Amino acid sequence: MEANKRSARKLARSGEGKRNRGPLHKRIAEHFRLYWQLWVFILPSIFFVILFAYVPMYGVQLAFREFDFTKGLTGGDWVGWKYFHQFFVDPMFVEIITNTVRISLWTLVMGFIAPIILALLINQIGNSKIKGFVQTITYMPHFISTVVMVSIIQIFLSPGTGLLGRFLGRTSIMGDPNAFTPIYWVSEVWQHAGWNCIIYLAALSSVDLALYEAARIDGAGRLQLIRYVDIPTIMPTVGVMLILNMGSVLGVGFEKVWLMQNTLNINASEVISTFTYRIGMLNNQFSYSTAIGLFNSVVNFFFLIMANFIAKRTSDTSIF
Repeated sequence: MEANKRSARKLARSGEGKRNRGPLHKRIAEHFRLYWQLWVFILPSIFFVILFAYVPMYGVQLAFREFDFTKGLTGGDWVGWKYFHQFFVDPMFVEIITNTVRISLWTLVMGFIAPIILALLINQIGNSKIKGFVQTITYMPHFISTVVMVSIIQIFLSPGTGLLGRFLGRTSIMGDPNAFTPIYWVSEVWQHAGWNCIIYLAALSSVDLALYEAARIDGAGRLQLIRYVDIPTIMPTVGVMLILNMGSVLGVGFEKVWLMQNTLNINASEVISTFTYRIGMLNNQFSYSTAIGLFNSVVNFFFLIMANFIAKRTSDTSIF
């Protein structure tokens, strides 16, 4: 019986090999003949991705042109790298990049570590009802809108009347440039840690319970279980999530920073996204703002490629 199974597998592989050795157009036609239902199923998603993600990329050429309202996206004189050079020599360049990197790195590091720790702690809860309650409570803040979130921050930190403002002093905490970054990343971690830990809890759910039993028999405590069973299980997931997060090193969100900005903390809160909005939408310098946005995207893409390369070389974990 086993010999028959092996021979059948060999025949199947040989038949597959013969199919793969045919001309490219025939292999493509054979593929669509076999899997056309799956392609029809995902066709709407492909259409929307192309329409909303790739078609707008045509406007990137504005970064290299002198935008002319009468000619639209396709018109205007070609100016090459003029606006990139203008951004690099702008007196605000160093301050903007410094603010963006500082806020982004704090949010990236703390927002990356917190969900892992939270998932490991929730996974140690034995009672399923308590575990579900804790998980629900921790990921509910994720659904608070940005406007409401900033309003909550301002109410809590209001000097004199705010719950935290009374204890932290009478001065305006939201106006303190040194407090802007901690306020931003602490609120980000609080709001999204519970939601981001779901993927790690899903990875932990695949752990064989026999491993826990064997470790307990050997005398392992909770910390040993986390160190030798849980953490090795989620490491591939951690690697993939780190690679994906590295693609947004300079991608500090616009809405929250813009709503938290004021005249007192502007020196610490002006980032690439808000500067691009001021230049493009408020000052109508569309070519200049497009060049800044393209620079931001290229840098993020570079970090993504480098993180994927390093992860693939060190841990054999990558997204491509």
